[in-house]
Amino acid sequence: MSTEAPTLKPSGLAQRLVNDHLLSDAQMRTAYNDAQQQGRPFVRYLIDEKLLDSRRIAIAASHEFGVPLLDLSAMDLATLPLNLVDERLIRKHRALPLLRRGNRLFLALSDPTNDQALEEIRFNTGLATDAILVEEDRLSKAIETAIAAQDTANVGEVADSDLEKLDLSPEEEDKNDDSDVNVDDAPIVRYINKILVDAITGGASDIHFEPFEKFFRIRFRQDGILREVANPPLNTAGRLTARLKVMSRMNIAERRVPQDGRIRLKLSRSRDIDFRVNTLPTVYGEKVVLRILDSSSAQVGIEALGFEAEQREDFLKAIKKPYGMILVTGPTGSGKTVSLYTALNLLNKPEINISTVEDPVEIQVPGINQVNLNPKSGLTFASALRAFLRQDPDVLMVGEIRDLETAEIAVKAAQTGHLVLSTLHTNDAPQTLTRLANMGIAPFNIASSVLLIMAQRLARRLCVHCRKPVDIPREALLREGFTSEDLDAGVTIYAPVGCEMCNKGYKGRVGIFQVMKISEAITRLILEGGDAVQLADQARREGVSDLRQSGLRKVKAGLIGLEELNRVTKE
Repeated sequence: MSTEAPTLKPSGLAQRLVNDHLLSDAQMRTAYNDAQQQGRPFVRYLIDEKLLDSRRIAIAASHEFGVPLLDLSAMDLATLPLNLVDERLIRKHRALPLLRRGNRLFLALSDPTNDQALEEIRFNTGLATDAILVEEDRLSKAIETAIAAQDTANVGEVADSDLEKLDLSPEEEDKNDDSDVNVDDAPIVRYINKILVDAITGGASDIHFEPFEKFFRIRFRQDGILREVANPPLNTAGRLTARLKVMSRMNIAERRVPQDGRIRLKLSRSRDIDFRVNTLPTVYGEKVVLRILDSSSAQVGIEALGFEAEQREDFLKAIKKPYGMILVTGPTGSGKTVSLYTALNLLNKPEINISTVEDPVEIQVPGINQVNLNPKSGLTFASALRAFLRQDPDVLMVGEIRDLETAEIAVKAAQTGHLVLSTLHTNDAPQTLTRLANMGIAPFNIASSVLLIMAQRLARRLCVHCRKPVDIPREALLREGFTSEDLDAGVTIYAPVGCEMCNKGYKGRVGIFQVMKISEAITRLILEGGDAVQLADQARREGVSDLRQSGLRKVKAGLIGLEELNRVTKE
């Protein structure tokens, strides 16, 4: 009996790529087969596997189907009719609604032969659908930008008079308390909701409500830096705190011990924002801190993290391995969780079983089994890991390796056919290896389980609208770490200014990374008991850039300033 694969029927675009000598027939058939088996669009597969760039594919498609190629940069993404199509379908089929004319809906697609997308959107909208050809790379960015712009617009449209009607859950109207504070005062409700909305639109990661002896202040953490945004009257402190506690289902009568809670704010049909809430009794009352947990932050795409090309390649190769351990290290707030979830999103497919245990789960992702740590009931990192190993896992993510027991189970899982991702609090990649050894993990087990270690920091990105070049003496630049070759080739250093488009000269953040593969030479050093200095020297000889070197590249590229680099690398 023949075991040959069924005859392929590649699309006209696939055959056109062969006819234009962009791919060989064998390459095309292999790519087409792999894309079908993995459930990935053929065009996306070609780009992801670096077989062709999106521009060449789009030109070939334009010639094949006789349709013009649309430049998406000419479109105002904030005005697209995204409300006509469910966000799930937009992401699933990579189809962006561009224009509605009568009962016809025009969709941007990188492959106009994607009949499944046209049919499913036609069925769900009741509109006739037409494909408009665009480049795949620009389409990916446009989808994320358009969805984010619509969500921001939805938030911005919330008027003061409507703030108290925002969809907040758990239910705010929890009257089971013995407090005499009127937490449902309309001005208090409206004020709290406005603060939450302002924090989201301002891109804040945390909100601090802080009582003092003679004043009460509210601060946002934006781009990693705290900024004071409001000073409500001191006599409103009790009502504001009580309102926040009721919204997050805390006991408002208890003011002597810390409490934890959660609030969910529904912004639109497709976007919810969670707030993790914690109270802390201070000398002058309860301080309340809200951590903003936005699931969309974990879907930024690996290109947006800030990797150098070689670092990105090493990271992608590591997460595609069937087993082993990948460790991400850095201080609190350095973006470790986003990096891990970027990897998990790339791995999140129906054929892969992914389980995570975190303290707590900050980003909820459909398709991933996520567990909240609960030490009081005996649910620790170690006990959750043991349970995962009885659940037929492929990929495991541990929020943090804190103790020897967790480390030993994670190492054992990595050695027995599972991919394990986790974090540690160390300053750089080489120190992570010595930290594992100091915890009590045998050098042989470290060498046989760890695939890659990534240290990272987050630096504030300079605003491109107002940054200005600054003149710094050559000797000062050499002391900062630039080489004579860098300076001879010409380096322009920029500094922040500040404008209406940014926050004091900064807008967003970018990652600075040290990505260290565990090579044969590093493995030998581990087995010989080498210390962090020896490991760092070996990594340097193998071309691994440390955090400072990676940061200097960002400075040369004009992405960050020297002052910011010194702040995050502390050298």
